[in-house]
Amino acid sequence: MDRRIFHGKLTPLDISRSLMGHFHRGNLRVQHFGDAQRAVVQIASTAMASSGGQTALSATILQVEDGVSVELSKQNWIGIAASLGVSAIAVFKNPFNLLSRLDDIAQDFEYLRLTDEIWKVIEGTAQALGATTELSERLRRVPCTYCNTANPLGESRCLACGAPLGDVQPRTCRKCGFVVKKQERVCPNCQSPLLQ
Repeated sequence: MDRRIFHGKLTPLDISRSLMGHFHRGNLRVQHFGDAQRAVVQIASTAMASSGGQTALSATILQVEDGVSVELSKQNWIGIAASLGVSAIAVFKNPFNLLSRLDDIAQDFEYLRLTDEIWKVIEGTAQALGATTELSERLRRVPCTYCNTANPLGESRCLACGAPLGDVQPRTCRKCGFVVKKQERVCPNCQSPLLQ
């Protein structure tokens, strides 16, 4: 599963509506389940699709502190692989069969890019609403471990008691938005290397 966190004024309903508006067309159908705090959007090929194989995946969208967490399930590839296999066998038997299978092949390649297209829609929605994978302004405060005073991000010492704040400075993974600890070199969410 692939998970990203977007910080800012964004709700599960915002992302659900964007996904439904973009993907509920052609050979795809979209279903939405949930409420304002948690939503699941299922995107799948229609049962009687005019071309291409069958595919499906779901996006789980949760309201988290100061933003949303989006997790995509693994895409069901079996139907696409079967359709591409039928196309390959048909073309192997008779190269002119390629002409009759062009729509199926084009649809299958579109389905292969489905996960990337979903992330593009989600990131576009987040950007339009001012949300990013960077820490939001509200979360850019570091509480002192000694006196619990909120300090601006980057302060080396607490403004109230002078205690060192270096080890409690938060940061996010640039790829997925997961809040990581200073000593971590690899994001525990997406396994991407973290820049120092």
